[in-house]
Amino acid sequence: MRVYHFTEQPYPDAWDKDPDSIRATLPSKWCDPVKAADLYHEYLDAWQLADELGLDIFVNEHHSTSTCLTASANLILGILARTTKRARLLGLGFPIANNPHPLRIAEELAMIDVISRGRLEMGFVKGVPYEIHPANSLPVRHTERFWEAHDLIMKALTTHDGPFSWEGEFFQYRNVNVWPRPYQQPHPPVWISANSVPSAVPIAQRGHVLGTVMTGYKAKALFDEYRRAWAAAGKPGPVPLDRLCYAGFVGVGKTRAEGHRRGNLVMAYLRTNAIVGEAFKNPPGFIPARPAAKMITQTGSMTFLSHDLYAKDGSNLGEFTKADLQGTIDGGLMFTGTPDDVYRQMVDFYDTVGGFGHFLMMAQAGTMNYADTAENLTLFAREVLPRLTDYHRKRQKEMGLPVPALA
Repeated sequence: MRVYHFTEQPYPDAWDKDPDSIRATLPSKWCDPVKAADLYHEYLDAWQLADELGLDIFVNEHHSTSTCLTASANLILGILARTTKRARLLGLGFPIANNPHPLRIAEELAMIDVISRGRLEMGFVKGVPYEIHPANSLPVRHTERFWEAHDLIMKALTTHDGPFSWEGEFFQYRNVNVWPRPYQQPHPPVWISANSVPSAVPIAQRGHVLGTVMTGYKAKALFDEYRRAWAAAGKPGPVPLDRLCYAGFVGVGKTRAEGHRRGNLVMAYLRTNAIVGEAFKNPPGFIPARPAAKMITQTGSMTFLSHDLYAKDGSNLGEFTKADLQGTIDGGLMFTGTPDDVYRQMVDFYDTVGGFGHFLMMAQAGTMNYADTAENLTLFAREVLPRLTDYHRKRQKEMGLPVPALA
């Protein structure tokens, strides 16, 4: 199993400036560039430490928000491509439907893959509705625009015999000719995020890695649908576990109390992620008419991302934004306590959802400082990851899946 260190690089000092919206509209006058510089360096130092500890690296991007200082995942990945030595570098990701220049994304991805000597994992996301306005993007037909951008990027990265033109519905280019070409051939591995069961189908049909975030035990339904779609597409054998990824929150301590303290710090992400003005939560047309009607019928509202948390037995635990630490543990979002606690919780979750090959670990959020982050990463890498890797290999054998040689 590969484990990736993840932080959204938050700027928490501004979170008390507007109780209604810390995304999209919070004025940047509340950002002190000196403080931001210190934070960037701390976050980069933690990713550097992750590389040294044998962990991989996960970077995302958001816009017009104090919850995430990364306005360009590619800028951060470009730095890490040169300064790290062994970690896989995952960008999950690149909101390609909101970007008017997908060809530029393809060029930057190829550069990162070459500079890192083939360590890039490229992830495409549809993005959150909160950023339709900052991107000056249209919410309607968002999914169609996403897949056209995906197809253009894939063709651009795999065509090496001269320019081609692209005359699509959303994007037009007279001369597509990416230099340099990627280090990994035919292209770096592709990831796509999904939180709804139907979204798993086109990802499985293409054989891409499915990554799911903040779904807890609902991840099982996504993984099961991926497996069904994989078989229906005529792909050989059972789904390799490296096609499936889960993102969760981790707080590890030498004592249970210390681990829980760190877990509570990481929970700042859950408490702040969706604090956004009503006008930005669900732009008209972002959710197509039929799914929107179904959501209204079933829930009485049209919420982009379900905030309901479910226990292992399927019982509803309520909104995760209001959950306490134990609620997030019971819902499969949080793995926290001593290294033994974290290992047991992760194995139980892994078996319940049917296994997965990648774990995206949010080990820093909110006001967690570098010392806590470093200890969190170090304890996980040294006392949890080796056992988790052994267990994952054992389960692969039991499931009749190929077991790659240890790196």
